[in-house]
Order: sequence, then C-alpha cells, then structure tokens
Amino acid sequence: MANYYSDHPEIGFYLNHPLMARIVELKEKGFELKEKGFADAKEYDYAPVDLGDAIENYKQILDITGDVAANIIAPNSESVDLEGPHLESGRMIYASKTFENLDATRKAGLWGVSMPRRYGGLNLPNAVFSMLSEVISAADAGFQNIWSLQSCIDTLYEFGSEEQRQKYIPRVCAGEGMSMDLTEPDAGSDLQRVMLKATFDEKEQCWRLNGVKRFITNGDSDIHLVLARSEEGTKDGRGLSMFIYDKRNGGVDVRHIEHKLGIHGSPTCELTYKNAKAELCGSTRLGLIKYVMALMNGARLGIAAQSVGLSQEAYNEGLAYAKERAQFGEKIINFPAVYDMLARMKAKLDAGRSLLYQTACYVDIYKCLEDIERDRKLTPEEKQELKKYQRLADAFTPLAKGMNSEYANQNAYDAISIHGGSGFIMEYKSQRLYRDARIFSIYEGTTQLQVVAAIRYISNGTMLQNIKDMLASCSVSCNSVAASLSSLKARVEKLIPVYEDALAYAKSLDNQDAFDFLARRLYDMTCELVMSLLIIRDAAACPELFEKSANVYVRMAEENVLGKAAYIKNFKVEDLDSFRAAQPEAAEA
Repeated sequence: MANYYSDHPEIGFYLNHPLMARIVELKEKGFELKEKGFADAKEYDYAPVDLGDAIENYKQILDITGDVAANIIAPNSESVDLEGPHLESGRMIYASKTFENLDATRKAGLWGVSMPRRYGGLNLPNAVFSMLSEVISAADAGFQNIWSLQSCIDTLYEFGSEEQRQKYIPRVCAGEGMSMDLTEPDAGSDLQRVMLKATFDEKEQCWRLNGVKRFITNGDSDIHLVLARSEEGTKDGRGLSMFIYDKRNGGVDVRHIEHKLGIHGSPTCELTYKNAKAELCGSTRLGLIKYVMALMNGARLGIAAQSVGLSQEAYNEGLAYAKERAQFGEKIINFPAVYDMLARMKAKLDAGRSLLYQTACYVDIYKCLEDIERDRKLTPEEKQELKKYQRLADAFTPLAKGMNSEYANQNAYDAISIHGGSGFIMEYKSQRLYRDARIFSIYEGTTQLQVVAAIRYISNGTMLQNIKDMLASCSVSCNSVAASLSSLKARVEKLIPVYEDALAYAKSLDNQDAFDFLARRLYDMTCELVMSLLIIRDAAACPELFEKSANVYVRMAEENVLGKAAYIKNFKVEDLDSFRAAQPEAAEA
C-alpha cells in the first residue's frame, strides 16, 4: 500500500537534522528535570521519555499521515478539483470529498498537532509539522491549505490570554478549522490600508467588526484571526489590532467564492462583517506591527512546505511517464534532454527541501525558547541562543518561501513538458499540479516581496557571513566523504568571492533604484549558494539519497551565479532607462 511518507525516505532523513536533539530537548523541557524522563511523560502516557522516544513518536504520526494522504486524500483530489466548494445562503460548502478528507484527518488526530498536550495537542515541533504539511500537499495542495491553517492557532497561543487558549485551542485540536482574515478589496499586500472597522461595544463589553475582507482562504472557517482598524482616525499600521471571531456567534456571511485557476478545493472567500462580535487578541495597535508579522512568517514556511510537496509529486509524475513513454523505439527517459530535465527537477526538490527544514529548525529553537521564557527567566546563554536563531529564522524564511514556490512552478511546468501533448490534457495529473502551483509564488507574499524581506540581510553582509559559516561547517563534515563531494565544495567556495564582488558592486552604484532592480539576482545567488552547501552537507551524511542531486545542483548554481554576477558587474545606473515604461507619461503617472 502506498504511503506518501515512507515512500520518500528523504523526508525522514531530516528527523536526524543536527539541530533536532536540541529542538526536542527544548520542546519537551527535558533539560529541566533532575530525574530521568521528559516533563510531560509524568502526566501523559503518550508523551516521550527521551530523544529516541520522541523521534519514534514523530515517525508514527508521519507514517499515519502518509497513509491518509496516499490512500484517501490523493484518490479524492481529482473529484475535489472538478467539484470545488459552492455557496449556499451565505455559507461556503466544501466539495463532498473534502468532507471525507476532513473526517479522515480528524480521526487520525492530525489537528492541533503543534499545540501543548494540556490543550489536547501533540506538542510537535515546527519541523515535523512542516513534514506533515509536505506530505498532505503532495496528495492535494488545495486540501493542504485547509488543513495547514490550523497553524493560525500558534499565533493565538503566543499572543492570546490563557482564557482564550483554553477556549479555542481544544476546538482546533478536535478538528475545527481556522482562517486569517487580512486582505481587503483595497488592501492586498499593503496591509497598512486595512479599513475593516473595530469598535468597542460598551453595553455588551465586546468588540464589533464591520466591513469586507477579500481573498480569504478557508474564509468560512470556525475560528478567524481578523486584522481590523481599532483606532479611529488612523490610516497606517499603528491603528490596527488583531481580533478573534467565532463563527458560532454569527455576523459574518460569505458574499462570494472566487473561481480560481487552481487549488479548487481550497475556498477563497469574500466576507462581509456586519456588527460581528469579536475578542481582542493581545493588545491594541499591535495587530500588524507584531501579530500579523508572526502569523505571516508561519504561513510563509507553510507555503514552502506546500511547494516542496507539490514539487515531489510533479517529479514523480514526470519520472513515471518518462519511464513508460517510448518514442523512436526508445523510452524517453534515455533521451539527454529528458533526463537532464528530470535531474534538475530532483536537484531543485532536494535542495529546496533541505532549505525548508533548515529554516524550520531555526524557527523551532527560538520559538521554543520564547515559550520557555513565559514560565521563567532565560539564562544569559539561552537569551543569546534565542537571538541567534531568531535572526537566522528571519533571514532564511523569505529564502525558503520564495525559492521553493518558484521551484514548484518550474517542476510542475517541466512535468507537463515531459508528458508532451498528454500533459496538456485534463485527464493527466500534471495539468492540475501546474495550475495549483501557480499561486504559491503569489500568496502570503509574492516572490518579489520575499526579495524585499530578504534583501536587508543580503545587503548588510549577514547572509554572506552565514554562507561563509556554512562553508566552514561543511569543510568539517566533508573531510571523510567521497572526493566528488570535496570537489563540489571547492567549486562552491570559488563562487563565494564572485558573489561577494557582485554584492559590493551593486552597493557601489549608490543608487537605490539600481540596487532594487538588481536585488532579485542577488537574492537568487544567495539562495543558490546556501542550497548548494546544504545539499553537499546532506550528501555527505547520506550519499545514497543526495549525492546525485548535489552534483546536479552545484552545477546549476555555478551556471546561475556566474551568469548573474556577470549581469550585475556589467550594469550601469543609466541602463535603468532601457527598462522603464516605453511611454514616459506612463512612468510619470
């Protein structure tokens, strides 16, 4: 029987990530016990007693998820894509097979999994949640949207009151869905323009929400986190607060369900708030400045996992077809043009997955330390550790989201190319993967916005130092591996001065427009160097899984880094005029 986890040992490899032991120690607060065993083991018989037990628990939940994904969600995906959700009397109704998916994941205990056990959760780290997300996305990226929005509860757990935690978290752990209601018709990526109004009802001692939200994924969910303007007369982010809306209280209707290119099973709704009762989450004025930033970073990592899952499925489809399809008396997998395409797809998949789990591990360590800080003061060493990994998480998250979403699009495109004319036919899965993937590099911040988020870490030298640190670490781990990997490491090492020179040149232009214009190339080069070093590290630890991808990916990185460096070093500020709008009046407008 198929299993989307065990069929892909590359996923389980990251349970042995170098940071995993520290993550488990922090997550289970095992270091705080004087006697043997982890803290929750005394109270919950399913809680782990040591590191090995924790890893076995993770494997079990991943295996269950892989089974559900392969044998329920994936077989339902075509029907869900064809039917999609529909609107009835102001309510969103899922596609019929989506209800089957929801029922299966609830019965398997796959909801609220990141939450502490005292609320009914499984206390899983973010890295393992990302693995679950990848597996479910490989089966159906649209359903992954519905399922993965449970991660909104992390923001409520982090910033809500204990009363709100006890009220809402057990409901999510029992399988109720969530949404984050941020964007509006006139406020897409520019969330400072949000105008949904929040007013305090003195008589009822609650907040009331009025206005419209648009492009809300899973918009008719049970529990909503809503960004609204609580400070009358304000027009920027300082007047926005975060609210919790409970569907049980009424006051919100679905006005429209968008008809989309892909992810048909995931309802994208326009909502009307009419005096809807809501609770303040955290403090006023911090909705955008603090809470949405945390919410979005979690969502961006979720899209990175979604992208990796779809990339895996696109590669699987392309590989299977290439093995079966014969042309001119030979299987097409033997044609250089085809196996080059497949090798690049696999290399992007493996390198992107490594970046995903590296980032997730960074997030885990600092989030665990923040959680511990709610109960006691951190030691000076722990405070330094928190700051270190928070900076790394902030720097790496836009890399993981941007590059993996782009790779998912490229792999889905190539899967269709391998299928030839058949890939354009609706009966083949490749066309659905292609349609589903297109949104990944758009929602939760376009790739261009990921560049904006990452560029300060690139321009100030943070990422250059990270790359040099990774290279030094890689030189230690690669001492005992095959000569081919040592050679690859040396080739990456030669690219770093090229990257450094290109960065210095872009900054020397002393023109912000020119630097912004070149930023995407600097971002791509940064990502390609980081992923080259990560895939070499993984190949050193497990050559049977990753050595081929390391060889292919480093060659791709060489090709791309050298080409982009040449472009940057030959760029002049006056060249911008060639790229501006052809109509001068259009540029002025």
